[in-house]
Amino acid sequence: MKTKTIMNQIALAGACALPLASAGAGNSLEIKMKKKPNIILINCDDLGYGDLGCYGSQRNHTPTIDALAAEGTRFTDFYMPASVCSPSRAGMYTGCYPARIGFDTFDGLNAHNKPVLCPGDPTGLNPSEITFAEILKEQGYATKLVGKWHCGDQPEFLPTQHGFDSYFGLPFSNSDARSKWKPTGQPLPLMRDTDVIEQQPQQADLTARYVEECSQFIEANQNEPFLLCLAHMYVHTPLYVPDEFMKNSENGKYGGAVAAIDWALSVMLRQLKELGIEENTLILFTSDNGSYLQSPITDVTGGSNDPLRGWKGCTWEGGIRLPLIARWPGKIPAGRECSELITAMDFLPTFAALADGTVPTDRTIDGHDITDILLDRPNAASPYEAYCYYLKDKMTSIRSGKWKLWFQEKELYNLEEDIAETVNLYADHPHIVEKLDRLADRYRQELGDSLQGIQGNQRRPVGHVENPKPLTEYHPDHPYTVSLYD
Repeated sequence: MKTKTIMNQIALAGACALPLASAGAGNSLEIKMKKKPNIILINCDDLGYGDLGCYGSQRNHTPTIDALAAEGTRFTDFYMPASVCSPSRAGMYTGCYPARIGFDTFDGLNAHNKPVLCPGDPTGLNPSEITFAEILKEQGYATKLVGKWHCGDQPEFLPTQHGFDSYFGLPFSNSDARSKWKPTGQPLPLMRDTDVIEQQPQQADLTARYVEECSQFIEANQNEPFLLCLAHMYVHTPLYVPDEFMKNSENGKYGGAVAAIDWALSVMLRQLKELGIEENTLILFTSDNGSYLQSPITDVTGGSNDPLRGWKGCTWEGGIRLPLIARWPGKIPAGRECSELITAMDFLPTFAALADGTVPTDRTIDGHDITDILLDRPNAASPYEAYCYYLKDKMTSIRSGKWKLWFQEKELYNLEEDIAETVNLYADHPHIVEKLDRLADRYRQELGDSLQGIQGNQRRPVGHVENPKPLTEYHPDHPYTVSLYD
């Protein structure tokens, strides 16, 4: 199905679910359920804790996502490894704190001196690192990434070098496109595997193209176990949203972008049901970091991390605690809310366990197998003695159980009673402060902490290449998409 066709269907359906499976898909209903589950990981970009109806949003319409939560489990204490894109994603794929794999300051090799990778940077996810895609591929899974990568755009660092059989999407943030907000930028590259197939694509069309790509992959691999990662472009700004998703938005472009995310899920759910494989498919829906609230790139507003304090790029809860919804019919309890502390670093060991794979033993993996928590087995509890909050190479705070300690600020919060971090209990619980300080020192010795002048003795090097080249170059006589400059 061509992109033009799917865009026409959006207009006809008014952002409702679309049948993308082939006419012969019904035959798959007779296929027996496989032992190894299909895994679909949906990772949004800058979607905040308070941006979904099932997490309390009154601004955005998310009926499909809310239904996913009603049919599965909604986690309230789920953390990403970082509060910005590149380290968050690299930590998720590898099961490690970003500092462990050199994704905190990129060892000073990032030419732009930013906490995320930029076009043409010489750094990226080291090819020696092992991702959950590689583990599943070894277990016979077909693997695909659709959407944003942001772990390095040089050939050595691309998704196909890290366990994904195929890739379709943007290698970094859509804000790196040449535009009125970035008039000196390079054209945005849309990639298939290792090739740039289009420059400056119409961003308003990309979500539909991503959904089509996912649909084709699911149909092609319906009879074998598969891993599909859909890394949405939304709601990272600038926002280009099809008109049909704007019609019912009560939250401007932001609400329209959230509606597009919801629509994309509805298409995938319908296809899984039509193919008869939904009961053997684990779906995880989350985001890479908190919302900006108000974009520093454009004039877009409307994001929410409520009731959390903070925003993208900080280590208040709003920057790093995210929605996570898990659905696996008949396996994961429906209508459940779980407050156990878990993280995206847990995906690697959990996926390995579900696929009868093996977690690497020649290196430290910070994540844990949370299968028992997902399936709500008796006595299942958070495997974390502590979770460390890092801002680049600085350990700003640590959480153990319900307590979160901020070091320089000398603040202590009871997150069970004070999720918004408003009541400082530092002076009231010196024994808790002392305990958390001791825990933090153990992690500092391994991962480092520039606030304490500690380098860390269990860090692995980030990937690095000599003489990096941008994927695209601007040519004034090239017929780029005009609308991106409006």
